[in-house]
Amino acid sequence: MAISVKCFDEEHELDLEEKVNGFLMTLPEESFIDIKYAISHFKDEESQVYSYSAMVIYR
Repeated sequence: MAISVKCFDEEHELDLEEKVNGFLMTLPEESFIDIKYAISHFKDEESQVYSYSAMVIYR
């Protein structure tokens, strides 16, 4: 079975957690390999915008 990735990107960390947990529940436990997590932010004209990202690596 080939290695695959699924990427998630949300503006709130709890939304990211919900999406990643939902995806992990669809995978057989032995398929999971790793998760890479990143946070970035930038300022637009009125506020700061955050991006919470995760990449799930699986078979």
